[in-house]
Amino acid sequence: MKHNNTSRISPDIDAPLSAALDEVIQKCSACGACQTKCRFLQIHGLPKAIAEAYDPASNALLAYECSLCGLCGAVCPERLDPTLLFLAMRRNAAGTGRMDFSHYKTILGYEKRGNSPLFSYYGLPEGCDTIFFPGCTLTGTRPETTHRIFTHLRNSIPNVGIVLDCCNKISHDLGRQHHFITMFDEMRRFLTSHHVHNVLAACPNCYDVFHEYGKGLRVETIYEHLSRNGLPAHQPFFGQVTLHDPCPLRMEEGIHKAVRDVAVKLGFSIREMKHKRNRTVCCGEGGSVGFWKSEFANEWTRLRKTEAGDLPILTYCAGCAGFLGRKLRTFHIADALFSPQDCINGNVKVVKAPFTYLKRLQLKRRFKRELKPAVSRSRSAP
Repeated sequence: MKHNNTSRISPDIDAPLSAALDEVIQKCSACGACQTKCRFLQIHGLPKAIAEAYDPASNALLAYECSLCGLCGAVCPERLDPTLLFLAMRRNAAGTGRMDFSHYKTILGYEKRGNSPLFSYYGLPEGCDTIFFPGCTLTGTRPETTHRIFTHLRNSIPNVGIVLDCCNKISHDLGRQHHFITMFDEMRRFLTSHHVHNVLAACPNCYDVFHEYGKGLRVETIYEHLSRNGLPAHQPFFGQVTLHDPCPLRMEEGIHKAVRDVAVKLGFSIREMKHKRNRTVCCGEGGSVGFWKSEFANEWTRLRKTEAGDLPILTYCAGCAGFLGRKLRTFHIADALFSPQDCINGNVKVVKAPFTYLKRLQLKRRFKRELKPAVSRSRSAP
């Protein structure tokens, strides 16, 4: 190993980090391609320099300034993904107790409530092999839209189930790997033990988690399903937008195509931004970096504002819609499924915190009242 202070790296806890450090040191050519748009790398140096200077006693928390968006890997000519190193650094800091997670009290509380008996709900009809997994943010900010999507899905999948739960991507990205695996695997085992094989995800982060960790489960986005099976009825419409691809899906070309297909079928004309598809940039929310280094998060938002110009932004992530929507005219494609004209006119009503929690409770009660599932449950307290 060439990186500094290797004597401080314990073999049991830090073996994955040590391997990630060595890979970056050996493969990074220090060409600078990844540094062009990333404020984190502009401040702290190229991945090779960061790996060589790593010292758990002095810069173990450096990776919490990275948004984990993956753009560095997408542009790397060596096919290296430095995000894996920064995630390993986060897991090391969390696993060795170096990270004080009080900085993330708000977002971790949000995750915990998503897993709680109060907010979670599983409704699996007789013969259910497919579930709709809308994620935490869509259900709170757009409860009526979530319900209408589920109702529409039942036209093509009569025995589709509903799962209101949190995928724990927050803990995953913060490096709380033991907690993440414990919580996600309990959900995965419950679903597979009840013969669920397919997950229709509305949230890019949820898709990402199921895609990587959902052994025994096949996941696709609702946009792919809608592209193949038809959209809800809507009034004829035409309007121009630009489109923001969420960074967890940057390498998912099939999803990029499906979303654009849905958008065009709804009546939108899309003017693409410079950074799109596999070269998309983070909205600013990625990796919960705003809780640790808000100026780095805001840098991404400023770039998006420059590229969008005077056009409204269409996206397919409720988190991106919320984060970008603070400063830019942004709406979710789920809103447009039922009323694209209202999106362009700015007439879409999105629920704001803390009322999102109330709306999630009301949506859960609605599903419990309307569905007659063969299997149902709420999670036990973690």
